[in-house]
Amino acid sequence: MTEHIIHTVGADDELLTIGEAAELLRAPVATLRYWRHLGTGPRSFRVGRAVRYWRRDVLGWLNEQTIHSGPPRLDTRPLTHRD
Repeated sequence: MTEHIIHTVGADDELLTIGEAAELLRAPVATLRYWRHLGTGPRSFRVGRAVRYWRRDVLGWLNEQTIHSGPPRLDTRPLTHRD
């Protein structure tokens, strides 16, 4: 099944290559490719053979990760003292 999503381009939006999206996320391009393979990560699409991302989608996805990551975890390992 093909999902059709209508995306209106605003003055604040920009089409990114996979390299530009990776740079924005400060992640390796290989990580974005892996996320695409898993069906996770920011929403992407193909234009011919090229993978593209809307900047708005990348930033929105990043914001979602921040919201869903929860509070910082405390290190629960017991302290060990070396003599």
